Amino acid sequence: MGGMAPYDSVFSIIGPIMVGPSSSHTAGAARLGGLARALLGGTPVEAELDLHGSFAETGAGHGTDRALVAGLLGFSSGDDRLKDAFEHAREAGIVWKFGTVNLGPDVHPCSVRFVLRAADGEALEMVGSSLGGGAVRITSIQGYDVDISGDYPTLVTVHEDRPGLVQEVSALLSRYAVNIAFMRVARHHRGAHAFMTLEADHDLPPELVTATRAIPGMVSARALPRLA
Repeated sequence: MGGMAPYDSVFSIIGPIMVGPSSSHTAGAARLGGLARALLGGTPVEAELDLHGSFAETGAGHGTDRALVAGLLGFSSGDDRLKDAFEHAREAGIVWKFGTVNLGPDVHPCSVRFVLRAADGEALEMVGSSLGGGAVRITSIQGYDVDISGDYPTLVTVHEDRPGLVQEVSALLSRYAVNIAFMRVARHHRGAHAFMTLEADHDLPPELVTATRAIPGMVSARALPRLA
């Protein structure tokens, strides 16, 4: 057994259940679209999808474009509707466009920047990468550097940068018996809004998310599901 490379998950060995020719370009793309949908809080009415690297160069031939839109609709990578995602998006009233972008040499070649708007006017900018075998990683949300794999249920918050607020969120998770696996807090400068990601070992009850939103100084709170 010596010399065998370790695997992060079974998907690294057999790949995910999917519709399409490529786990990187299809399954991963659909998963990224699904995470962007969850962060926005539902199906967008407008979507700009800027493709980077291999996504831009070969994505159309691998169904990347349809997979990204399918994820925004809430379709899984194994959903037969993926191949007809554009038709379903038109029926849902989504206006979308694709572009290309150079996100820099340090960004994975299978990457995309989502710029989304919801019916209530809420906007989201998210950058994510498809790493192969269906694995994905979110690297930026609203201009903040993040590192979210989708392997854990994740709470994402924007809040006032004040003493004690992070402790209040942590206390809520403890009250609901949710253990924190990883936590990251970022801000652009002192006194600005802070951005926090909490990856948890347990599913996040809707009541927990509602209680988090009610904390004084909380701007927004979203829960990302663990990717199947």
